[in-house]
Amino acid sequence: MSDAPYVGIDVSKAQLDVASHGSPTRWTFANDAEGCAALAELLIPLAPALVVMEATGGYEMACASTLVAAGLPVVVVNPRRVRDFAKADNRLAKSDPLDAAVLAHFACAMKPQPRPLPDTALQELKALVGRRSELQLMLTMERNRLRGSLPIREASLRDHIAWLQRELKAVDDEIARRIRSSPVWREKDGLVRSVPGVGPATSGMLVANLPELGTLNRQQIAALVGVAPFKRDSGQRQGERAIWGGRAEVRATLYMAALVATRFNPVIRAHYQHLRQAGKKPKVALIACLRKLLCILNMIVRTGRPWDPPLASAA
Repeated sequence: MSDAPYVGIDVSKAQLDVASHGSPTRWTFANDAEGCAALAELLIPLAPALVVMEATGGYEMACASTLVAAGLPVVVVNPRRVRDFAKADNRLAKSDPLDAAVLAHFACAMKPQPRPLPDTALQELKALVGRRSELQLMLTMERNRLRGSLPIREASLRDHIAWLQRELKAVDDEIARRIRSSPVWREKDGLVRSVPGVGPATSGMLVANLPELGTLNRQQIAALVGVAPFKRDSGQRQGERAIWGGRAEVRATLYMAALVATRFNPVIRAHYQHLRQAGKKPKVALIACLRKLLCILNMIVRTGRPWDPPLASAA
């Protein structure tokens, strides 16, 4: 049995709390370039079997990148998995040092598989796509406020809407420029946008946040995005199937693309009509169309063949 330690790192905006499973020793570092470098220097001689930290909205990326560059096996996991693990282990108290210990125990017990972190170019593209979503949300909110607004607020709202529209166009242009500058991204963009119903916003989201597209089978890609229905049965009771987990931002974008595709994509439109005629509820049928659209996109990227209706029908 290997004596290599399992390390957990609880990440906050200001600091990194570090624990090693089975050891009472705890360490604290600043969550900045110097702190991450010092942490790497501490861990390299320990040669840990695994270093686990939670996704914390981006605060973990600098530390994870530094540790990966130092040759350490790093995994960034979904916080919900770790919280559920802590509850199952009856660890109800919560603090940064305790969370680091829970992460170390989680690493030892579950041994999640390390995966390559996105490179700098992909991280920047992801940040731009995320910023686009933020601007789009703010634009929708301001437009909703404008409806029925008192005249005294209209000028301010219209000015802000105009500014948001300019910012949104600038971000869209930058996303398009970066995709064009990469031969791999440019090819994937051309393939997915050949599908009726898929526009530049959907393509940008897929390139940035679903790099696995085209590398997995249809079941795996559906589960990754969170559109694979899970059983909810118990004894003789057969519950309704429901989707769960996955990449919410990708799923939300594909949902809108599927909605458009039910009108303008002949394969998706026929699939939707068939499901409705079979008695499926509108939203259930739409989620099924989302899953089929995702499988079509996955097949197109995997084969390198653009949109072809007979081939898409078989996906």
